[in-house]
Amino acid sequence: MKGEQGFALIEVLISVAVLSIIAVCFLSSLSTASMATLTTDERETAKNLAETQMEYVKGLGYATSYTSASIPPEYSTYNATIGVEPLHEDGKIQKITVTITHQGIAVMHLENFKVK
Repeated sequence: MKGEQGFALIEVLISVAVLSIIAVCFLSSLSTASMATLTTDERETAKNLAETQMEYVKGLGYATSYTSASIPPEYSTYNATIGVEPLHEDGKIQKITVTITHQGIAVMHLENFKVK
């Protein structure tokens, strides 16, 4: 009995260490999952905004440049830029490029064509 008195303390310390490692791993995975969810939400929002801008441009008459449609106030941290590049000598085909930025960082880039 005398030789076994220290084993209880060692067993408790080992179990606390193992539980601590498990807790750190669990919290780390929660953090990673949270960041992945935020990134996915940002990209999905940017994709929807880019598609909306592209449909807006398609609905406009043929022009050499286009201004972006208004972005809803709940997405005020997003910005849309529309670029136009003529692809044919007579200017009847354009490549329309919509770039969505979030807080100054490009998140989504969408390209399509418009014919006169």
